[in-house]
Amino acid sequence: MKNYEEVVGIDVSKKTIEAYCYHAQVHKVFVNDVVGYKSLIKWVLKVTKTSSVFYCFENTGYYSLKLALYLHSQTIVYVEESPLKIKRSSGIVKEKTDLIDAVLIARYAWLYREELEPSAVKSMSHLELGRLLALRDQLVRNNAGLKGTLKELKVLLSSPSTDAGCLSLKRSIDYLEKQVKGIESRINEILLQDASMSKNYELLTSLKGVGFVVACQLIYHTGNFTRFASWRAFSSYCGTAPFDYQSGTSIHRRKQCHYLGDRKMKSLLSMASVSAIQHDSELRLYYKRKLAEGKDKMLAINNVRNKLIARAFAVVKRGTPYVVLQQHVA
Repeated sequence: MKNYEEVVGIDVSKKTIEAYCYHAQVHKVFVNDVVGYKSLIKWVLKVTKTSSVFYCFENTGYYSLKLALYLHSQTIVYVEESPLKIKRSSGIVKEKTDLIDAVLIARYAWLYREELEPSAVKSMSHLELGRLLALRDQLVRNNAGLKGTLKELKVLLSSPSTDAGCLSLKRSIDYLEKQVKGIESRINEILLQDASMSKNYELLTSLKGVGFVVACQLIYHTGNFTRFASWRAFSSYCGTAPFDYQSGTSIHRRKQCHYLGDRKMKSLLSMASVSAIQHDSELRLYYKRKLAEGKDKMLAINNVRNKLIARAFAVVKRGTPYVVLQQHVA
C-alpha cells in the first residue's frame, strides 16, 4: 500500500459512515447504504483530486460487510482491519466521537501502509457458512436453556406431562431441534457444492475428536485453510500458543497462552481434545506423558489442542486422511 498518495479512514456505524481524508484533512458523513457509498467515492475523488487512494475501516461485522462488498464489486482497494489493532496503535485517547475514530483509522492506515495488505471479500458460500454456524450456535444455546428450565419444572410439578408450561417448552424444544437439523442440512449442501471444502471436511473428520461442528468451524475460521500460513499461526489466533514472558534477569515466567484469541474456537478445540484423549490411543498416551512430566491438566490439554491443530493442517496439506501409526507398527 506504500505507493498510494492518500488514505480515507472510515468509521462505520449501523446507519452512517464517517469518512476522513488523511492529507486533505476533510471529513463528511454518508448513509450506510449503496447510495451513500456512491456519494463517498465521488466526494473522495473531488476533494483529493487523485485516484491513488485506498480506504481503511474496522471490521464491525454486518455493518462493515455491506461497504466491503460494494468496494469489492467496484474493484476499489480497501483494508478491513481489526478494531483492537487500531485502538492499541492510537495511544492515549480521552475523547470518543465518530470523527475522532475516523481520524485515528486514517492515521493508522497511513503510518502502517507499508505493512498493510489489501483485503478481499470472502466467497458467498463462505459467508453463508459463517452465518449458519453462528445461527446454529445461538439456537443450540437457546435450546439448552429451555431444556434446563423444563428439567427444573419437572422436579417441582407433580404431573409435568399435563402442565401447560411443560408442554409449551417441549414444543419449543422440538421446534428448535428441527431448525438446527435444517441448518445442518444446508451446511452439508454448501460443503458438497464446493469441492475443496468437501474434501477438507472429509480429511478433518478423519481425525479422532473432530466432528461436524469443529470441522466446519476450522474450515470457516481458516478461510478453508488459506488464511494462515502454518498451524502455529492459527494456534496463536485461537489463543492456544504459549509465549515467553521475561524482562532482564529478575522477571522470567513460564510460557503462557495470551488472553487474546478466538474464545469460541478455543472452547471447541478444548472439547475436541477431551474427546480425542478418550478415543485416540496416541493422544491418550501423549496426554498421560505430559501429566507424568508434572504438568497440570489444563496445560496438558492445551498440548493436545495444539496437536490437533497441527494434525488438521497436516492432513489438509498432504491431502490424505489421518492414519493411526500404532496400527501399522510391526
